[in-house]
Amino acid sequence: MNVFRSLKYRNFKLFFYCQSISLIGTWMQKTAVSWLVYTLTGSALLLGIVSFVSLIPSLILAPYAGSIVDRHNRYRILVITQVVSMLQAGALAFMILFKCYNISAIIGLSLIQGIINAFDITCRQSLMVDMVDDKADLPNAIALNSTMTNLARIMGPAIAGIVLGIFGEDACFFGNFLSYIPVLTCLFMMKLNTPVSIKSEKSIWAELQDGFKYVSGDRDLSSLIFMLTITSLFVIPFNTLMPIFAKDIFNGDAKTFSWFESAAGLGSVISAVYLANLKNNKHLVNIIAVAGLVLGLSVLLIAYAVKLPIALIIMVFTGIGMMAQTSAINTYIQTHTIPAMRARAISYYVMAYQGMIPIGSLMAGWLANEVGPRNAVCTEGVIGVLATAAFVVYKKRTDKDFHTFSIKSMLAKQV
Repeated sequence: MNVFRSLKYRNFKLFFYCQSISLIGTWMQKTAVSWLVYTLTGSALLLGIVSFVSLIPSLILAPYAGSIVDRHNRYRILVITQVVSMLQAGALAFMILFKCYNISAIIGLSLIQGIINAFDITCRQSLMVDMVDDKADLPNAIALNSTMTNLARIMGPAIAGIVLGIFGEDACFFGNFLSYIPVLTCLFMMKLNTPVSIKSEKSIWAELQDGFKYVSGDRDLSSLIFMLTITSLFVIPFNTLMPIFAKDIFNGDAKTFSWFESAAGLGSVISAVYLANLKNNKHLVNIIAVAGLVLGLSVLLIAYAVKLPIALIIMVFTGIGMMAQTSAINTYIQTHTIPAMRARAISYYVMAYQGMIPIGSLMAGWLANEVGPRNAVCTEGVIGVLATAAFVVYKKRTDKDFHTFSIKSMLAKQV
């Protein structure tokens, strides 16, 4: 099938299957940590802090990570990040096993994982091009990678909801720890022809400056990264407040919270499958604009959803919008960036996406404490709609070839 064409490459197939297992474990742990912290403390602010420390390193370290990845063997860096991630997961698992419910320790381990991810995500994304022999299939590989990520986002929380109720949090954490075994096994089975790294005569600081000049000097790249920054800062962090919606607004439990995560994950998979099946990438910017509108409107609607089933249906649309926007921007960057700058350009994507979410999570937690969770989520939805409108106006003024499409017309053009 056209949608799975990238799986014909052995290296990408190994990566796809092993990461599928690992990411399920990651989402199990993420769900368990959020539920544990809110159950122990009842604090929306602490929920925001946990999200903040797990993602803020990407804001600070991502450009530096991009320069490091461009200077060294990407495959070796990826192996190192996976080993260290396994050790971090093991430390958290044993801490919970021995009933050491120390919020400060959980925050500290979340910070360590955030530092690892700043390098891991940049490296993993830039390595994708080496896993696919025919570069025409690279967009498909990126979309399939996103599909894999979001299938895990469905299955991980769903499994976590069951495991939390039957076995407790420690089982979720050990599940994540053990999930790194297939990852490392598959990585050692790969045969990648990564380019030989030539030691740069420039300093890291000089390469950081080169990366910034390249990205800021490209009008299309810079506008997309700025759009993603606004979305990650003011819209996507609505997810931070979903444990409050599940527990307090809809009077649910851990399983209810897992439904919210799984619903968003289902929408993300729908969107990722659509992107994976695209025959060309001519309309990526239009997809980004429509996706931003879908995300903003759905976040706005979920703020005042009265019934749980309605809220879950709307959550599916938040996943569709978020996935389409972030994945389309990722694809655009990887397919429009020169090889020498790929990791550094991707690092700014990581910074705008992963790095801004933690600041937004803190803001969302603070705003929920001040005006209530429903009003906080409503505010984020309004900002999402206004940001998308501003982006469309900017593109129309600067790009004569830009024009918006309805979702129906975009689908028709790809058939």
